[in-house]
Amino acid sequence: MFNKNIKLVIAGLIIAYAVYQFIEGNIGNGIFLILLSLIFIFLYFRNEIILLAFLRMRKQDLAGTEKWLSKIKNPESALITKQQGYYNYLYGIIHSQTNLTKAEKYFRRALKLGLTMDYDVAMAKLSLAGISMQKRRKREATILLNEAKKLDKNNMLTEQIRMMQQQMKKI
Repeated sequence: MFNKNIKLVIAGLIIAYAVYQFIEGNIGNGIFLILLSLIFIFLYFRNEIILLAFLRMRKQDLAGTEKWLSKIKNPESALITKQQGYYNYLYGIIHSQTNLTKAEKYFRRALKLGLTMDYDVAMAKLSLAGISMQKRRKREATILLNEAKKLDKNNMLTEQIRMMQQQMKKI
């Protein structure tokens, strides 16, 4: 909703007013204002539109996810680097259903910009491995599949990895 720099300015102003409230002796107001400023600081690191897009993605609503992501007009200036990674990651998931070339571009950009969680990196590499298999690039798919296997520490993707390895033997 707000630019990332505006969020920090709002948080700074709220903290300054909280300090004023502490000086005036209104401790309760000061504590509340500090907690309120933490919301803006949190939203600096976790963009609210991307959070809402992830909620739509969780419900398997790709059209709703794309609608939320389209509200971000200029992601390079509106988002920090990790958020840009997740922006591209979500677009990669959306396009993996229809256009593999676009999906590959988005997944590669997401990996280049960086994703916070190992599971997301593993999922992106697994998706890239699937796209590489579709495009008959077996060596690249094998490398990406092994990297995804290493990153999947909670064994959430083991079944998908096993299925892809079996498909790879058929190629």
